[in-house]
Amino acid sequence: MPSSAVVWDPALLAYDLGDDHPFNPVRLDLTVRLATALGVLDDVPLLAPDPAGETELLRAHTPEYIEAVRRAPMAGHDVGHGLGTPDNPVFVDMHDASALVVGSTLLGARCLVEGRATRAVGIAGGLHHAMPGHASGFCVYNDCAVAVSWLLDQGFDRIAYVDTDVHHGDGVQAAFYDDPRVLTVSLHQHPFTLFPGTGYAAETGAGEADGTAVNVALPPGTGDAGWLRAFHAVVPSVLERFRPQILITQCGVDSHAEDPLADLSLSVDGHRRIYRTLRELADTHADGRWLAVGGGGYQLIRVVPRSWTHLLATVLDRDVAPSTPVPATWAEQVREKAPNAALPGTMTDGGADSFSPWGDGDDDPVDVAVRETRRAVFPSYGLDPDDPRD
Repeated sequence: MPSSAVVWDPALLAYDLGDDHPFNPVRLDLTVRLATALGVLDDVPLLAPDPAGETELLRAHTPEYIEAVRRAPMAGHDVGHGLGTPDNPVFVDMHDASALVVGSTLLGARCLVEGRATRAVGIAGGLHHAMPGHASGFCVYNDCAVAVSWLLDQGFDRIAYVDTDVHHGDGVQAAFYDDPRVLTVSLHQHPFTLFPGTGYAAETGAGEADGTAVNVALPPGTGDAGWLRAFHAVVPSVLERFRPQILITQCGVDSHAEDPLADLSLSVDGHRRIYRTLRELADTHADGRWLAVGGGGYQLIRVVPRSWTHLLATVLDRDVAPSTPVPATWAEQVREKAPNAALPGTMTDGGADSFSPWGDGDDDPVDVAVRETRRAVFPSYGLDPDDPRD
């Protein structure tokens, strides 16, 4: 059975953009509490990260930007670099807290490289929007891009990054858009309807890397069955041809129907199915090497803790049955923080995790996205975009 590492320390809660900000670290705290109450983390050592140093941060960011992040808490509101905005407000110890998030993802990557684990998960990571010289979309430093760069220097030359957040993984795509060693795949709500406005099927990579950026832009309202239909119509075939040595997945859960910031309609059950599929793909195509990180997710009580508990359980091969009741001890802890919150009763939404495969003759609304993506990238892999067998 694969060995798994879990990266977590309460110090990661310091990445706190403010009580009124959607990206509230309480979602991480409640996830760890729920996973603990369900026994998912029994006898699992939680690995505490160190902050990433400047050498590592420079893999994804400019020196000027790193210095701006350091100075921001003392510089007032005229900081620039996307800092001090409603999306990316300045907060105390911002550099240290952000560097610790990067360090958490690097620790997971290091566990895989050093043979301490085959799989690693860190729910605090997944800050996929940060750009070399500016913050974006609640993300100060791009832990995903730093980890990919670091892995390239450890001898990996085929790294697959799959992003299941409702928002396009634009910062990671931009970092490796012309690097044929890195495959970036993103399934997200259509950029015409949602931040950051990128992630069209025609964005396929540059130069020798053409075909290594894969984007599936899904229509608003897409639910579990449509999302899974699109995923299976594109991702397994591309991974099989790319032959990655390691699979990195950003597992944002803002695709849920109850998420307040987006318009897809997945359930906790759909998320659970996604994680199980990613685990299978890592085992099949990446020698089992799987690094999973968190990401977006703004229904802080009903959705994120359950979905990411399923993620932790999947990485650890301790799958939680959907019908499992939410522990009373966890519910009591939540009520202490949010007395009037509506709490889930079980680890399921009652959603379906089945789907009809693409090419079955139906004209599903997601099929437009599937066709656009397959026609944009499948020829680069010698695949027939119109043949459902490919």
